[in-house]
Parts: sequence; structure tokens; C-alpha cells
Amino acid sequence: MNPGPKFVFFGTPRFAKAVFQTFIDNLLIPSLLVCNPDRPTGRKQILTPPPTKIAAEKYGVEVFQPENLSDAFEKLNRGYDFFAVAAYGKIIPKDILELPKYGSIGIHPSLLPKYRGTTPIQSVILNGDDTTGVTLFLMDEKIDHGEIISRTEVAISKTDTYLSLEEKLAKTGAELFVKTIPEYIDGKMSLTEQMHGSATFTKKITGDEAFVRYDDLEAAIYGDTEKTARVHKIIRALNPEPGAWTLKNGKRMKLLEGKITDGKLVLVKIQMEGKMPENV
Repeated sequence: MNPGPKFVFFGTPRFAKAVFQTFIDNLLIPSLLVCNPDRPTGRKQILTPPPTKIAAEKYGVEVFQPENLSDAFEKLNRGYDFFAVAAYGKIIPKDILELPKYGSIGIHPSLLPKYRGTTPIQSVILNGDDTTGVTLFLMDEKIDHGEIISRTEVAISKTDTYLSLEEKLAKTGAELFVKTIPEYIDGKMSLTEQMHGSATFTKKITGDEAFVRYDDLEAAIYGDTEKTARVHKIIRALNPEPGAWTLKNGKRMKLLEGKITDGKLVLVKIQMEGKMPENV
């Protein structure tokens, strides 16, 4: 019986966990998970493992959490067939990317070369796109730059949030990977150079950029067409991180969930400063 390819999975947050889980469900089992170290989170700064680490330990997959990949060469130079990379969170040096026999394959939640970088899912929602997708590509030393192995489109609904679209893209990307990797290893896939001149780029979105002016929020609630669409996209795209918010009577109010009804923004869930989340 063929034991399957010997590979390493690089990934850290929710998106990567969903990819990892779909691999497991399809019996594509990594020999090793590489993820970021445990980090303090929340107000109490409790040391918390990455989502992928929790999943890997559940299935008995070895976990490796280097602070610096420059110290990981020996650990990763063990005759692997390929590396699969999904939202790892660190730049992987070229000498490590080139270690496996068939290279390192990125799973990126956009139709490359559009939306390279760290926030492709948030960006497509903010821009009002109705279609996005997932791209598998052979990684090189530049971010989201390598030759395309395969890609597929995913529709964006008017009610999709960051979390719902993230889940769809992760599952779709992982299933595409499972389907594609045997043909790729057998040399049956024709790689395609990206159209680099058409590339667009995303960046980390800060809390300040997630701020909604209160008069804009009120205008959206009263049905101003432009404000309604814009504020709704901010709420959908930027929760849970960094989190859409406004100031009401000098206090921070998180805008956790909203919907559009009869052309007006309806707040569904909010959280006032110092309070628990509440349905409106």
C-alpha cells in the first residue's frame, strides 16, 4: 500500500487549521507541522497555542515551533517530497523553500496575481467583489509571486463575512490541493507564470482603519445608499480582527454583526466598552 507523500505543513491561524483539517479528512497526513510559537493572548495574556497546533496534537502529528527559521534547516532537510504552506505567518527563506524534492506549494486565498499579501479575504469584501478564489503556486523568495500550479474561483455572497468566506476558501483550497498534488508529483501539471504587471497587493489592516464615524453609522442606519454599503462591508470584512468599531458618547462600541434590510443597515450585535456582546 502506498503510504502517501512525505511532506511538511506550514501554517498557524484559523485558515491554516481548516486546510489542515481538510487534509486529514482526505487522508493526506503531514509528517510534521511547522507553526508559530505559542503567544500570550487576551486581556490576561494567557499563553495560547496556535489553532493548527491544537489540531496536530489531536491527530498525533509532530509539531515544530521555531522562533527563527534560520535555525530550522537541519530539522527540515530530511528528504521530504514537498512543503505545503498556508498562512504560516513568517517569510520562509529560499534555501528552505527549495529543500523538498518537488518544492514548496503555497495555498493562497485569492486569484493570484490579485490580492497578494496578508489580507486578501478582508480586501475582497471591502472592495465589493463578487468573486474570489484560491491559488496553488510554487513558492519562490518573493511573496505570493511564484508560478501557478492551479486555481479555482469561489463566489462571494452579499452576506459573506470574513469568517464564512475564510472557511469556504480554506476548504476549497485544501480540496484543490488534494486533487492536484498527485498529478503535480507525476509531472502532469503545466505551471503558468503569473502576470506580474497585473498584481495587486494587500497589507495588514489596523484598528484605526476599522473605525466607523458615528455620523456615518447613523446615516447607514437611516438608509444612505453609499454609507449603508460601505459600513456593512466594514462590519463583514473586519470582524473578528481588527474589529469594526465606533465611538458613541465618547465610549468605544464594537460593531460585531449587521445586515441590510430594505436598504438600511440594521445592527444585529454590538459590544459597548466594558460590557459583554449583546444582540440589538
